[in-house]
Parts: sequence; structure tokens; C-alpha cells
Amino acid sequence: MKKNILLPFFLIAGLLVLSGCGLKQANPKQYTINLEIWGLFDDTDVFRDIFDAYAKTNPNIGTVTYKKLSPDTYKKDLVDALASDQGPDIFLIHNDWLPGFEKLVYPAPPEILNEQRFRDNFVDVAAQDFITQGLVGAAPLTVDSLGLFYNKDLFNEAGITSPPRNWIEFVEAAKKMTKIDAQGQIIQSGAAMGTAANINRATDILNLLMLQGGTEMVDLVDRKAKFDQYVSQGDSNVSPGENALSFYTQFADRGSAVVPYVWNPRMHYSIDAFSEGTLGMMFNYSWQMEVLASKSPKLNYAVAPVPQFAGSPQANFANYWGYAVAKKRTPDTRGTDPAEAAKVTNDVRAAEAWKFLSFLTTAPTAPGFDPAIDYLTKTNKPAARRDLIEKQRADVRLGAFAQGNLIAKDWYRSNPDAVEALFFQMIDQVNRGQVSTRDAIKAAAITVTQMMNQ
Repeated sequence: MKKNILLPFFLIAGLLVLSGCGLKQANPKQYTINLEIWGLFDDTDVFRDIFDAYAKTNPNIGTVTYKKLSPDTYKKDLVDALASDQGPDIFLIHNDWLPGFEKLVYPAPPEILNEQRFRDNFVDVAAQDFITQGLVGAAPLTVDSLGLFYNKDLFNEAGITSPPRNWIEFVEAAKKMTKIDAQGQIIQSGAAMGTAANINRATDILNLLMLQGGTEMVDLVDRKAKFDQYVSQGDSNVSPGENALSFYTQFADRGSAVVPYVWNPRMHYSIDAFSEGTLGMMFNYSWQMEVLASKSPKLNYAVAPVPQFAGSPQANFANYWGYAVAKKRTPDTRGTDPAEAAKVTNDVRAAEAWKFLSFLTTAPTAPGFDPAIDYLTKTNKPAARRDLIEKQRADVRLGAFAQGNLIAKDWYRSNPDAVEALFFQMIDQVNRGQVSTRDAIKAAAITVTQMMNQ
């Protein structure tokens, strides 16, 4: 993606609202609404041009304020504020939070952003995560999915000419790059696979393997987990979920006859090992490129699409954020005549917030300033919009993630934090030999089913 993509506005017979943002030609000013946005990661400067542009297109918008919060306390601070109707108008929501936030968000009015327009604009996983009963609950600027980070120097030393495209090639590459000393200690690992505590986003990698293997994670009609179930495959019955757990954990099993022993709980944390040059491959998201740049700016690495299972539909796993609108909040009408301010209801406030989000995230239908392009150019993040993903696919930094976003998947978790802890425990118990993979996954499915029916 080229830098500084800022296209001029077109002024036609006065003030126009960009088509594609859910607004038509701007009406005369009726009131003033000030919007407050809560977010993470980005600084206010990233949005300054976007806020200025929108103020010119919508005379009813006064000031748009962005507040960057701490990731450590964000969810609690947000839930507490929303519960007391003292939260922001617009806020970031993680892609697996919507089931727990449905009573706290105001869905998009269909005349501003409906299901069909959302699906036309964004990758499939965004619709899977943010559309409930035909209504849009949140809209993303960026989507992230797993990429395969690989050390080019270690690949060259091992005689590996290209990153693995499937899991058979991945196993072979991991084996070639792994070095074990005379005492049986791993001194160089081909891949960060097999454990939970010292592999960043280990549970996401397990989710990736499950989804690629065709695991049906949950049944929303019967409200039960299904990732432990057996299915008919040829002349036998197999459990794709159990197979995924077994495949993953065997990389940390010294006695495995299926995959090479490449990792154990005593290894350095995966990101540290990769930055130190002692790890050949790891799975992670685009935001870790900044971490690696700070830890080891001269590290010779690249990112490739994640391997796939031969003969199975391609899949990746998504981890990203979108913007939602608060269900209730007293409209901030400072600057409005008191007699007119009384007419500004919560519904009017929410509609104005969604008009802004539509402007921010969806594609304009006429030439002009594109807020999403402006944002992605400044932040170097993979796009959520289909049309922008097509432009990013050839990008050296973002191409693998852009390609991954098109096949990214997710699954419904009524309590995502608890499910993540459960999957972490499942991996750890198998590593320790406390339970078999069959017993571990069966117990986890029972617990997830209980969560869905609480």
C-alpha cells in the first residue's frame, strides 16, 4: 500500500456528504451532537484528519473526541461505564465480545448500515462476528488473522527454499531446523508448537487447527459444544477436534512418532526466541511486527500465509476489533439551543454515531476522501474491507494477513475469556500427561456447553 493516500473532496453546490457513509446531501444544521469514542492502541493523531473531514460533511456534528484507554483495564472500565449509561457513544469491541455485549450495544439502523451492505463491504468473518439476527452490531476498520513468521537465515541454513504451504511441509521444515544437543536439550527450534504458557496465542493456533480440520465447534440451536464429537470420514469415525489437539501437543512430546519434538515448557517465550534468532517459525498476528522491530530490528524474517491441510477447505483464525455504539447515553448537545436540545433523543444520538461509523469504515461510492485508507496508511494494519484487501495482497508486510483475512473464521463463545482459559488448560494438561487428548477435549466440551446454557 502506498503512503499518504489522501484524495481531495469534491464540493458540488455546497456541502455534500460522501456517498457510502449512509448519508445523503446534508440538510441544514438542526442541532449539535458531540461524539466520544473509546479505543485502544491508536493515538488521537491517527483520527484527526478523519474527524475534520466528517465535521465538514455533517453539520450536526460538533466535536468528535477520541480517548485511548489501557488494555489492562479496558473491558472492565467499559462495562462499568456502559452499565451506568456513562460510557462513550462509540467504543472498540473485540470480535468475540458481541455475545456478552448485546444488551449494551445499539445495532445499526438498517437505513444507515444493513446486513447486505455490510457483507458487500467486509470479509466474511466480520459478518459472522458482528451480525446478529440480521442487525449489524459493530463495524471493523481492520481485521487480523494468523500469519506464519519465518526466519529466512535459518531457512537458508537448513536448505529450505520457500515457506511451507501445507502441514506436511511444515513438519519437515520444523524437523530440519531443530537442533538438539548431546544432553537432549533443544538449542534451536524449528517451530513454536505444542505448549500453552510459553507460546504467544497458543489457543488461537489450536483454534486454527480445529477450524482447518473441519471441526464443528458449537451447535447454536441446541446450545452445546460439538468440537469433541466424532464424524464419519470414509470407512471410519474420527474426531477433528481431538486430532487437532493431538497434532498440536505432539510437537512438545519427546516420544512422538508423528511429528518432530521441537518445543517444551522450558523454552524461551516464542516471541523472544524468534527475536533472538533461535526459532525458525511461529504463528502470530501483524501487530507483532512492531514488537519484533523493537526487539531485533535487524532480524531477517518474512511472513507467509499459514499452512493448510491438503484436500480440505482453506481456513485461518481471526483476532481483531470493531466499533460499536452504546445502547444508552445522554446525548452531548453542548452548542445546541436548549429548546432544540430537548428534541435530541437517544435514538437520534445513536443514529448519528452510526452515520459516523458508516463513514469511517465502509467504502465511498464516489471518488473522494476514504477514511479507511487514511487510517490503514497511517497504521500499517491489514484491511477489513474487501476492496482494500485486494490492494494489500501484494504488500510485502501485509500480504499474508490480507490473504488470510479472506479465509478467516471464528466461532461463537458465550464467555470468550473463560473458553480461552479452558483451551489453555486443555493443552497444559495433555503436556503434563495428566489426561489423554480424548479426555481433555471431552471435558472441555462439557464445560463449554454449560457456559452456553448459563
